[in-house]
Amino acid sequence: MGQTPSTPLSTCLNAVCNGRDNCVAFPDNPLYQISWVNRYNLDIPVTPVAVARPSTAQDVSDFIKCAVANNVKVQPKSGGHSYANYGVGGQDGELVLDLVNFQNFTMDTTTWQATIGGGTHLSDVTTKLHDNGKRAIAHGTCPGVGIGGHATIGGLGPASRMWGSCLDHVIEVEVVTADGTIQRASETENSDLFFALKGAGAGFGVITEFVVKTHPEPGDVVQYSFSLSLGKHTDLISVFKQWQDLVADPNLDRRFGTEFVMHELGVVITATFYGTEDEWKATGIPEKIPTGNVSVVVDNWLGVIAQQAEDAALYLSDIRSAFTAKSLAFKPDEMLSLDTITQLMTYIDSVDRGTLLWFLIFDATGGAISDIPMNATAYSHRDKIMFAQGYGIGIPTLTNSTKDFITGIMTKIQGDTPQTLTTYPGYVDPALTNAQVSYWGPNLNTLGQIKTKWDPNDLFHNPQSVRPGETID
Repeated sequence: MGQTPSTPLSTCLNAVCNGRDNCVAFPDNPLYQISWVNRYNLDIPVTPVAVARPSTAQDVSDFIKCAVANNVKVQPKSGGHSYANYGVGGQDGELVLDLVNFQNFTMDTTTWQATIGGGTHLSDVTTKLHDNGKRAIAHGTCPGVGIGGHATIGGLGPASRMWGSCLDHVIEVEVVTADGTIQRASETENSDLFFALKGAGAGFGVITEFVVKTHPEPGDVVQYSFSLSLGKHTDLISVFKQWQDLVADPNLDRRFGTEFVMHELGVVITATFYGTEDEWKATGIPEKIPTGNVSVVVDNWLGVIAQQAEDAALYLSDIRSAFTAKSLAFKPDEMLSLDTITQLMTYIDSVDRGTLLWFLIFDATGGAISDIPMNATAYSHRDKIMFAQGYGIGIPTLTNSTKDFITGIMTKIQGDTPQTLTTYPGYVDPALTNAQVSYWGPNLNTLGQIKTKWDPNDLFHNPQSVRPGETID
């Protein structure tokens, strides 16, 4: 239970809980920050007005009505992996709806469509799909990420070039909107809302369940790993150029996904190919990808997912820490020039980094993601073929030197690119100016209109969510 009712909001929330344990908590709870709020980025303090854990869509509806009656903003939390803590509001005073109790799963073995609760973590998504017909969807590698945020913002991972993003698998949702109505949304029902939920979901409703199309698990999967330890990062100029040339190939086999991960001591290049070792060799990629200290392992789908989760844990994953993160997205004509690569590596070697724990991750995108029209969903990065993410992690606290270092990386990368590079909202950056334009670009005008229709008072709000009537101008 929550505290003894002392405000109209707490009275309302406690009435919805009706005596249930672990249903709502308030800031006076001694475990509030640790057990209820549980910020992902410890550098950004946030104190919600309350955290509620609904058990049903009706609970969600009733909690939303409490918020509306008390003029309080709302944000849903699924896995809580927002870099800026937007899953707990991103600012003080919001009502957080923690979807931890929404773990339902069913599989229709006729259509092979799965229904997945909005609080399910990706590790459980993988397991449940495997256990119910050896099925799979494309999603990211961090096991503790929740599908609620992942499948409403993009959801990128190693299989995305082959199958599309996570949100491209979503064919229907149950969603609670700002007036507390529980409704369905799909391409044929509330299609405008469905458009917005597939890319900008946090600003439009609370999704309690997803219906997704699935694929048969791939058979053999080839995992490639290249590691290089070095004295200085300028030694990586030619290595990165070789990798970037590979991912920029417009004919790059869609069964191939790859990341280039720089860190304090060198680089790790990981790659996944969904096929046999003979098919892998036949693509010609092994001759084009950097070679050196290389490991090639042929495994099955679950084995690969486990390895990818382990790799992800090396740089952020489920660790709660104080960190700074920035990112950029690249169209084919925005890839790094040799001069920019040189300036970047020189900068990394020369600057005060403020920490030994930092990562600069480039990952390939495009492929099947780019097949879907830009105006089909709110996700607006279908014309991109590469992303860059910079992380600096404080040990134990985050310094200004580390923040400046990560900002400087992005400044160097922006470098001689005449147009302003944009950002994927899944790699949210709270310091971004014109964030909504960067995140949703050509779809922002449409999103602003849909927001005005479905949430005119901006109930579902974080510091960078879509605003009613917002335009790109």
